[in-house]
Amino acid sequence: MASNDSLQRQVLPIPDRKPVTLTTYDAKDPDTKFPPITPLRPPAAAPNVLVILLDDVGFGASSAFGGPCRTPNAEKLAANGLKYNRFHTTALCSPTRAAMLSGRNHHAVGMGGITEIATSAPGYNSLRPNTCAPLAEVLKLNGYSTAQFGKCHEVPVFESTPIGPYDHWPTGSGFERFYGFIGGENNQYYPSLYDGTTPIEPERTGDEGYHLMEDLADKAIDYVRQQKSIAPDKPFFIYFAPGACHAPHHVPKDWVAKYKGKFDKGWDALREETFDRQKKLGVIPRDCELTARPKDIPAWTATEERLRPVLARQMEIYAAFLEFADHHVGRVIDALGDLGILDDTLIYYIIGDNGASAEGSLIGSFNELTVGEGPDLNTPELLIGHIDDLGTSRAYNHYAVGWAHAMDTPYQWTKQVASHFGGTRNGTIVHWPNGIKAKGQIRSQFHHVIDVAPTVLEVAKLPAPTMVNGVLQEPLHGVSMTYSFDDAKAAERRETQYFEMFCNRGIYHKGWTAVTRHGNPPWVVVGAQPSISEDVWELYDTTTDWSQSRDLAKQMPEKVAELQRLFELEAGKYNVFPLDDRKAERANPDIAGRPSVVLGNSQILFPGMRRLQENSVINTKNKSHSVTAEVGVPASGANGVIVAQGGNMGGWSLYVHESRLKYCYNLLGIQQFYTGSDSPLPAGTHQVRMEFTYDGGGIAKGGTVTLYVDGKKIGEGRVERTQPFEFSMDETLDIGCDVGEPVAADYGPRGNAFSGKVKWVQIDIDAAAEDVDHMIGAEERFNLAMARQ
Repeated sequence: MASNDSLQRQVLPIPDRKPVTLTTYDAKDPDTKFPPITPLRPPAAAPNVLVILLDDVGFGASSAFGGPCRTPNAEKLAANGLKYNRFHTTALCSPTRAAMLSGRNHHAVGMGGITEIATSAPGYNSLRPNTCAPLAEVLKLNGYSTAQFGKCHEVPVFESTPIGPYDHWPTGSGFERFYGFIGGENNQYYPSLYDGTTPIEPERTGDEGYHLMEDLADKAIDYVRQQKSIAPDKPFFIYFAPGACHAPHHVPKDWVAKYKGKFDKGWDALREETFDRQKKLGVIPRDCELTARPKDIPAWTATEERLRPVLARQMEIYAAFLEFADHHVGRVIDALGDLGILDDTLIYYIIGDNGASAEGSLIGSFNELTVGEGPDLNTPELLIGHIDDLGTSRAYNHYAVGWAHAMDTPYQWTKQVASHFGGTRNGTIVHWPNGIKAKGQIRSQFHHVIDVAPTVLEVAKLPAPTMVNGVLQEPLHGVSMTYSFDDAKAAERRETQYFEMFCNRGIYHKGWTAVTRHGNPPWVVVGAQPSISEDVWELYDTTTDWSQSRDLAKQMPEKVAELQRLFELEAGKYNVFPLDDRKAERANPDIAGRPSVVLGNSQILFPGMRRLQENSVINTKNKSHSVTAEVGVPASGANGVIVAQGGNMGGWSLYVHESRLKYCYNLLGIQQFYTGSDSPLPAGTHQVRMEFTYDGGGIAKGGTVTLYVDGKKIGEGRVERTQPFEFSMDETLDIGCDVGEPVAADYGPRGNAFSGKVKWVQIDIDAAAEDVDHMIGAEERFNLAMARQ
């Protein structure tokens, strides 16, 4: 191989070159000579790269940008690096990640929304085109070691199965090492995790002191130590995206105690305090105005007095979660220092993948899924009764909208609202002492998350490839930020950027922004949306109005029209059309137009199948269904889980308790409905069955549960209400056990495996569930298996 600095790197993988030398017959011939094997490396002086991406953290949250949440490691990094106070994301999880890791706009890589609501439209199908190779792939093919830890949220839901395909998983996207989760959120105490593409369980439980944030930091530290031990001359690219501080807001109680009483004055006072600190820090200009609170968000004084202790506790927990996350980020950074490589590592610390989340309802939530699954169940009484459970594994909590708005100070709106800076502006720190002379300074050039990839390539002296894996590549949409590293007054090179999410739209062009917020606010996920044609556009001159506080649309209609047209041109260029404001509807693949993993009315499952996400399992919601299993019961009797889906915050379980067959339906962790038999299961091989007869009359209704053993009825009960859309964002279906947090209170998170033998489980819906003899014969199972060939 030629020397690494002389390699042509526009085509990847770099083609192997056969040495042209004298061919000898005997290897011992003195004329036998071959060039030495040269391991592939990037050009000399290419730095290590660490990209840290926090989750659901607004511009006004971190103390590094004037917020109330202490982030000493972010501050320490900024003191020796740069703060970017006009850095932008896409306003939502998956789109920001896809854009950052590809260097292209989110719709151009199929990520116009989160993966769970993908449609068949090119801009929204969640499928990154092979014409847009991700940064990790480019770096790996140029000789970098690559690793990802934490949240992915880029895998299409119809590819999130135990059998792949794995093309869009991290290990299929350029990362040689992946440890984390592929969905949008995770239980911090009982997470669903993958090592590569293999589901694993943590060695400890939450009750035993486990926390995901600490685990991810441990794994990242172990990786970098090992990498530098074995290949010290080889730079790494590490993407550390822990998923904090996305709900559920889970954090140890001793960290929460640090903030006791800090937020008793409420969110309006907090905005004012944060605004003052931001001016003193210089992260916003002195003439910046604090934007008005939207009328949809209540004033603190308008909240119920009895609820205020719960509301304050929600914010105490969130602040503790952010400080806890920063602490473990600091451990990773300290590990680089211990190895003597910190100064030669380009670090991006992006404090949030979008604005703070307003998805927790106006009063917050005990279980965030209640916002869509049962908003009427999320009452003040529920929150007050569970105040001491918030932040623990006994809750899946999210804070109130007012706190999210305060965390986006000084801007309007929140996560999802791509039209306004509250949804898209995230404080970012860049640290690279060996490459940046300036220390402790602020940079105010307008930049976007798509600019990270071009920056990394430039500092590594690598070209953006024209061809990767035989596919001609689309040019990068981002621009490098290196021009601004040592020049605070450099003219910004990103002059134009469009924004769109759920039809919230905006365009930035040479200091001007034209924006329109569309439809229902972020905390409303069901219900009709107004016509897109009714949207009203606003106009702001951000060269004189930093926070988008003074709407100039009525004074300058021509400018509005000019920028609207520019938005349409940019949107057409990057696959934004057709605009789509549907939310809950797109969760249904039949409506959205994306593939369904499970076809037909029946699914058969076998022992060893665990951690199956909901999209990999037949949908039993809002319909009659049955669950049948053939089990072997030992002479000593049986106990344990036969099959379970979901967890302690929603799901169902068919299991044996004290030798008796039982069924539990867990409604959002708020109500549990049990049906059981009076007699124990006898020893031997038996077919057990649960039939659920749905009441009908719409979604989320109840039903009658009937239990059978070998076709004989042994128990009957009622479920008064069901979850209409999903059981969980992170819990899964498991055969023969219930991993994660348990669905039923009759068993714990450990030791719940079925003590006999589960031979198979079959789930049937609608007509397939109507078996007159309440049994499934061998021929029926054979026909089902063959029908799937």
